[in-house]
Formats: sequence, structure tokens, C-alpha cells
Amino acid sequence: MEATDSVGRSLLPRARKTRAILAILALSAPRPVLRLQLTAMLWSQRDRDQARASLRQAVHELQDILGPGHGRLLIADRHHLALRSEGLSVDVLQATHADAAHADHLDLFRHVLLEDLAGLDPAFDRWLEDERRRLLRTARTIAEGFLAEQRDREGQLAAAERLLMIDRTHEGAWRTIMRAHADHGDRAAAINAYERCRATLAEATQVAPSADTDELLARIRAAGPDLPPVTEYGGLHDAPPPPLVLPDRWPNRTGVRLGIPPLRTIGGPAEDELSVGLAEEITTALSRFRGISCVPGIALWNSGLESRPEMISLSHLNMDFVLDGTIQRSGNRVRVTARLLDMRASGAVVWARRFDRPIIDTLTLQDEIGAAIVAQVDPELLMHLGERAANRRQSDPSAQDLVIQAIPAIYRLERSSFHAAGNMLERALAADPNNSVAHAWYAYWHLFLVGQGWAPDPVAATLRAADLAERAVTLDPGDARALTLAGQVRGYLGKRPEEALALHERALSLNPNLALAWCFSGLAQSYAGHHDEAIRQMRQAVVLSPSDPHLFFFNMSLIMPYLMRGDHERAVEIGRQAIELNPWFASSYKGHLSALGHLHRDKEAAETRARLLVLEPGFSVAAAIDRSALGVADDIETYAEGLRLAGLPETSRK
Repeated sequence: MEATDSVGRSLLPRARKTRAILAILALSAPRPVLRLQLTAMLWSQRDRDQARASLRQAVHELQDILGPGHGRLLIADRHHLALRSEGLSVDVLQATHADAAHADHLDLFRHVLLEDLAGLDPAFDRWLEDERRRLLRTARTIAEGFLAEQRDREGQLAAAERLLMIDRTHEGAWRTIMRAHADHGDRAAAINAYERCRATLAEATQVAPSADTDELLARIRAAGPDLPPVTEYGGLHDAPPPPLVLPDRWPNRTGVRLGIPPLRTIGGPAEDELSVGLAEEITTALSRFRGISCVPGIALWNSGLESRPEMISLSHLNMDFVLDGTIQRSGNRVRVTARLLDMRASGAVVWARRFDRPIIDTLTLQDEIGAAIVAQVDPELLMHLGERAANRRQSDPSAQDLVIQAIPAIYRLERSSFHAAGNMLERALAADPNNSVAHAWYAYWHLFLVGQGWAPDPVAATLRAADLAERAVTLDPGDARALTLAGQVRGYLGKRPEEALALHERALSLNPNLALAWCFSGLAQSYAGHHDEAIRQMRQAVVLSPSDPHLFFFNMSLIMPYLMRGDHERAVEIGRQAIELNPWFASSYKGHLSALGHLHRDKEAAETRARLLVLEPGFSVAAAIDRSALGVADDIETYAEGLRLAGLPETSRK
């Protein structure tokens, strides 16, 4: 790590943890970082007061080394630290925004990010490893784009070698090198590239080259020195190309395998820029979700999909799902359709949506439509896989199978199947005690267990939820879903909204397309009394995923901030929507009932109260106050007074 001012004077602090703070702020700039998050990352094994004191000392050191004008760069308030973007240059961030004219900036990734700061704290090490993976993914996507743009041999070789510098197991780059040499008539160099690929894969991943790479080698060897050079797709003379088969294994594959080819243009000129850009945006964003391994557009091109449409037979695509789509332009508007195809069910359409947008600019269009597609595909995949697993009898299911089967029952909240889901998650943990996903979903299950009033011992269930959530984050600190679930446990069950907000902020920085994190973050804002911001964030969850299986939860969450703002009509309207979407979810009735009480709608309140007491016999105003995570006294009183006006008993009558 180096840090210098405009004239080259070193600004690198002496203390390694102060250097780490500078690095965290630089990689986050200009976004502020919570002091609470910094203490958790760098002093995780100290008590809170000692950690805060150590952070204050580190901030003083940073201010001293920046000099009297430190305020021009460093922002330090009670809760946050941040670096202003004006006058700040961070080399690794510049590299992840490199254009074709500055492709050599990617050479920075031949080095390990912040290698000299490793070992400061287990929590910091996890953060650092996650940042390395995140930045490498971005750099790899940029390098893949540069490779796709190359048309001449020298450009292809240079771009492929640069991509291999970032990801040496990238078989698409290896095959590009093999093809480039073969097209030039240099069979020996092409075969040598294959041997380099084979040795690299064996060393890095302990796997052999894929079927595509082996097939390309066979075609190169069969060509012979006196035959025409092998083309990109290996055809000799007029012989038909062999069947297209994508690799059975991709490096570091986990969970479902999802192929994302470039979108097709309907009518009019080809929308190459939007087609390729949107596919890459979706690939990058979906890669942030645990359990989804994306096969990007560049890999599909290198497998021949781009120029061999006749080979795109659904039965030939050796992957679990394919996300395909079309683009159609009319005047100043564009229509994008997307479909999720289940390749294990003969290409059945699992999900399909249409997105109509005005044409502003290509990047804005990519961001908006890509975010919407990504946010909706993740929950659809989870529900579809869960339903399919439930219908498939297995004598010895894996931990992953058990988690997948449990998810639909958690969403439905029907009591008997919900408890069966809890048993499945318990079995998943027994089968794989280090499964972070199982820990995260089991923590979520406990949230509903307590919220529904189904926990025989709410205190024990709350502690169990906290343990599970913390363990999930420890096992995989880069899992955005686990982080936001841990935040909801702290905010709702632990009644510590400030700590919850730090975790939600981290989750959203890792995956801004995770609708559940926006909803949970909005809940924490509401608990803290920031109801306008709560509504904004909850609305973002609905905008991202308007057909989400969690939509009943998103609507339920919106009831309280509208209730606290005095907009009782809106709270009642949203409450009705939430109840219609899931009549089993008791929490939707509570805020709805309070709003009806404030409006003095006695008949409707009586009906709602009766339905609530069927779901939670003995629920009372006292229980509502005790269980509420609202942190502002006036808000709690507003909630409780509405329940009283609606006729809810003050204490349990059981």
C-alpha cells in the first residue's frame, strides 16, 4: 500500500490498522463508512469501549498525517468517516473503470490487493478477501469486453493474455489464444497454449480442461499442416460443425448454473451495444447472489452461440437455466423481454417479464433494466428450485437440497409446513455444520417464528436467531443475504437499529439488487424513527421486484412508517394489500388494525381483530408494546393507542 500527496510526499500512516482504515475509506469513497463497522472489522476481539478508543486514536493519527487541512479530504463525524472524492485518486478503482485506450491499467491486478495488510484481524481479513474477489470480478468483466472487441490476431492474443493475468483459469481466453494461433497456421503454438491451459487448471482447480477446449484441440490436430487454417468454429471445408456442448464444469461452480447469452434484436438494426452490455450487466449482478454460477456472454460466444444460432437447441445447453431475451426499438422507446428457461425441464419457461423504457442513454438503460431483471430472477429461482425439490423424492438429500426445499414453506407461512421447514433446516445444519446459506435461512425462519407468536420460548428463539445469523456472516462475510438477515435479527429481535443499519449498508454495497436488503434496511430506518427514509428504501424493494414472493412482507413493512406519519388511509390500504397477498402473516394485521383504530372504523377493525386473534390467540396491547422494535417513545404510543381504539385488549385474556 502506498499513499502520497500531489507532490509525491508519503502520507502512509505508521500504524497498520490506521493504514487499513485509510484503505477502507479509499475503496468506499465518497460513500461514508460507519465507525461501528470499522471497529467491528479491525477490533472485533476487543470490547466495544476499547474498540472505540482505538478507532479514535487511529483517526487522530490519520488527521495528523494529512495535516492542518485534513478536513478538505477527511470527513469525520460522530457516526461516520469518509474521504471526499475531490482530489482523491485510487489506482485500483481507476483500473476497474478502464476503457480500451487504457486497458494496460488492468495490469495492476497482477498483484495481490493490500497484501501487506493481511492478518490484522479475522473480520478485516474476510472483508479484504471479499474486496479482492469483487474487484477481480469487475476487472475480469472489463477484460472480457476488451477481448470481445478484438478482430485481429495480435489484438486477440494481447487481450486474452491480459484476461489470463486476471483469471488464469479462464478457458474462454485460452481457447481464443488457441484459435488465434491455429487461424494463423501455427499449430504448434496452438497446441502449446492448450498444454499451458491444462497445466494451469490442474494446479489452480484440480480439474481437466472442458469438453469444448478438448474438442478445439482435436480439431486443430486433425487439420494437419497442409489443410486450411482452423476457423473460430473449427469447420473444415463444408463439413457440418459438431454438436455444441458447453462445459459440464466451470471453475469454482456452486449452486445452479445459469447461462446468459446476449439478447436478440427483433426488427430494425442490431442493438449490439445494448444487447451485449445488458447481458454483461445481468451476469455481473447475478454473480453477487450466493448459489448462482453465471456462464457469461463471452463464454457463450467462445462456445459458438453467437454465430451458430441453428445450434442453440435447448437440449444442447448443458446448464441448469438459461436467461434469454429480446430487444425491440420503436421511436424513442425500447422494449426488452426476458425469459428464464429451465433446461432440466426441456426449456420450460419459469419466469418472463417485459420492460418498456424511454431511451435515455445505453448505460442508464442497462442499469435500470438489468437491476429489475436481476432482482426478480433470484427469488424466482429459489421458489422454482424449492418446489421442484419438494416433488422429487430423495433418500439421502444433501444440505443444499434441504435448504432449497425449506424456502417455499418459509414464504407461505402455513403453520404445519413452516415447522416442517424448520426441521429441514435443522437437518441441513447437521449434514453440513459449515453451510453459511443454511445458517442464514434458519435465522430467517426464527425471525418468523418469533414474529408469528409461534415460539414456545421467544427469548430462546431470539438468542438462537442471533447465533445463527452471526455464524452465517462469520462463515461467509461476503454473503449479502446473510448480512442483511443478521441486521434484521439485531434490529427487530435485538432492538438495536443502528447496528442493523451498518449490516444492511454493507449488504447493499455487496449486492444493491437484493430487494430483501432494501426492505430490511427500511425497517431499521423506521425502528430508528426515520420514516421518510424508511418508505423510500422499502419502495425501492418493491420497484426492484414487484412480483417478489416477499411482496407481502414488503407491504407489511410499509404500514408502520405511513402510520407514524399520520397517513392512516394509506396505511390501511397497504395493509389490505399485504393481507390479501398472505393471510397467514400475523404482522400485517397489527399495523393495519392500529390504523383502522385511528380512523374509528369499528366494524372493519372488529373483523381484522378477530382474524388476528385466530392467528395469535391472546395477542394484546401489552404484547404489541413488548414485541415492537420501534425505538421512539412517541411512535410506540401511536401504535399502541391505535390498537386500543380498535378494541384490542390491554392484556392477554388467555
